[in-house]
This record gives sequence, C-alpha cells and structure tokens, in this order.
Amino acid sequence: MGLRRVCIFGHHRTMNIRLKALSVHLLTATGSILSMLAMLAAVDGEWSMMFLWLLCALFVDGIDGPLARRFDVKTNWPLYDGVLMDLIVDYLTYVFIPAFALFKSGMLSGWIGYAAIGVIVYGSVVYFADTRMKTKDKSFSGFPACWNMVVLVLFALDPQNETLVLAVVVALSIAMFLNLKFIHPTRTARWHEVNLAAAILWLISAGAAAWTDFHAGVVVQAVLLVSTLYLTLAGIAQQIFPEASPRSAAD
Repeated sequence: MGLRRVCIFGHHRTMNIRLKALSVHLLTATGSILSMLAMLAAVDGEWSMMFLWLLCALFVDGIDGPLARRFDVKTNWPLYDGVLMDLIVDYLTYVFIPAFALFKSGMLSGWIGYAAIGVIVYGSVVYFADTRMKTKDKSFSGFPACWNMVVLVLFALDPQNETLVLAVVVALSIAMFLNLKFIHPTRTARWHEVNLAAAILWLISAGAAAWTDFHAGVVVQAVLLVSTLYLTLAGIAQQIFPEASPRSAAD
C-alpha cells in the first residue's frame, strides 16, 4: 500500500511539473497575441497603445525565461521548441512592429526611411540567426536588436531631428555585428542587482511615458534616458574594465 502511494505521488508530481513546463510554453506564445494587438494599434497610428502592448510583451519575455529554466522545459515538455517560439515572438515585438512605427510615424521618411527600416529588419534577421549572439556570461555579443526599446525612447524624447534619429539607427545597426558586449538585465551576473534595477526603472518610466501619450514630463524622460544609457553602455564598460581574476592560493 505504501509503495502504491509513493508511485501515485511520484506520478502526480511528474504530471505537475510537465504541466508547469507546458504552461511556460503557452505563456511565451501569448506574445504572438500581444504583437497582433500592437500591430493593430500601429496601423491606426495609436502609438501609445502600440507601445503599451509591446511593453506587456517585453514583460512576458522577461519572465518566461527564468520560468523555463526553473521548470526545465527542454526536459519536461520537449515537444515544443521554446527557443524558436521565443525568437519568432521577439522578431515581431522587438524588430518588425517598431520598425513599422518608426517609418509610419514620420520619424524617418522618404527613401531614407525605407532604407533604414530595411536595414533594421534585414540586419536583425541575420543577428537572430547568429549562433554567437550569446556570450559566456549570458550577455549579448553585439546590439541585441532591441528596437522596441530604442523606438520607444525616440518617441518619448521626440528629438525632432531626422538626422539624429538616422544616426542612432545606423550606429546600432552596425553595433549588432561588432564585438561589443550588451548586458542581459536578468542573466548577466556581474553588477546583477544594478542591471536589474536599471531594467525595472526603464520599464516603469517607459510605461509612464506611453501611458501619458508621451507627455509624462522631464523627470520621466530623465529616468528613461539614464536607464537607457546604462543598459546600453554597461556591457561595454565591463569589457573596458574586466573583472579582476581571483588570486590563487599560491599568491
């Protein structure tokens, strides 16, 4: 009787962990719905609503990875490829929809706009397919095509200068393929607490900017700009100032 109870308990535990693994995959897949809602808002020129949906997708993307590792989805629900699913959703929410907004909003127009969004969508496909995009410390090698964050900041700061916007797009497009390190806010171990705090501040200030139709005021703009600069430059700073190696016992 005792052995039977143990077997039943073990079976239930196995089923429970498998269902949790499946639920993580289904959570990742909700990004496709959020991307469609964002696209519908973008087509209607409702830029604030578009960014709010994209921020929801970014939040889902931020939590599904830790959950996937916690419930070991590769082992407990290997029928679905979570990495592939994540890349599909990320391309829509990180690249395709923001590029559309950049052009249709008039921030980049004419043949320059066509060329810019062409570079963004084409270069990002190549970057997403690069097997070297992740570094040993779980950071990114090259700018990780986070155009959703870039375009939102441009909307929030409203530079009113097409040349400046173009310069940002060109610089980051080139940076995708340079040996420059960009931190992963939740996975890069070095300065982890500061990285996470900067990411949370960015998400809050970005949400406030979009919620107020980009009229949140200079404080929100300042927090958004500072957190953006930190997230952009922290990895490069880590390259310039490498972590000191621990001394050996012999030393």
